[in-house]
Amino acid sequence: MAKEKYGLDVELVGFSGSLLPNDATNHGELDANVFQHRPFLEQDNQAHGYKLVAVGNTFVFPMAGYSKKIKTVAQIKEGATVAIPNDPTNLGRALLLLQKEKLITLKEGKGLLPTALDITDNPRHLQIMELEGAQLPRVLDDPKVDVAIISTTYIQQTGLSPVHDSVFIEDKNSPYVNILVAREDNKNAENVKEFLQSYQSPEVAKAAETIFNGGAVPGW
Repeated sequence: MAKEKYGLDVELVGFSGSLLPNDATNHGELDANVFQHRPFLEQDNQAHGYKLVAVGNTFVFPMAGYSKKIKTVAQIKEGATVAIPNDPTNLGRALLLLQKEKLITLKEGKGLLPTALDITDNPRHLQIMELEGAQLPRVLDDPKVDVAIISTTYIQQTGLSPVHDSVFIEDKNSPYVNILVAREDNKNAENVKEFLQSYQSPEVAKAAETIFNGGAVPGW
């Protein structure tokens, strides 16, 4: 769409870790990136002193709990091992999802960034395993892991659907909408604005619905 509507030549650059795209964008190696939600950006800016800003919304990719051993929350056993992302914002997001399912209780006042230390009640004595997000789909085959809480971005590679194959899932009102991010001094660049306009289109929304098997909800 960017090429057809605006004549933009967009080069897609992939990264193996979730901390690398912001560093590359901050240092001018990228014009913009699309992979994170606002809480992640805020935490990364604070941690590394980046001057990155949200230019516009893209999609909500619901985080969900997956398992090859169980089908319902009621089947989660005493002492079950639950694997979750280890980066601060997605770790907090996963814990809030566990709390939504009444599997744990978190200390009040922690907002969107609770940690495992903020668990005040854990009636099923769940064992929380913190892993890099990209590793989580692989641990579904680990006999020691009962449930893995995985973002849509990473579950896509398994062929599983957040809507149809999860044990539990965030609802559509999740605050974790993904964003297009650019440097503060580059946010008004014409190519960045045109890329956002081409991204926020019915054609992209339709393609995402197919690619993510219904797991991408337009956030604009």
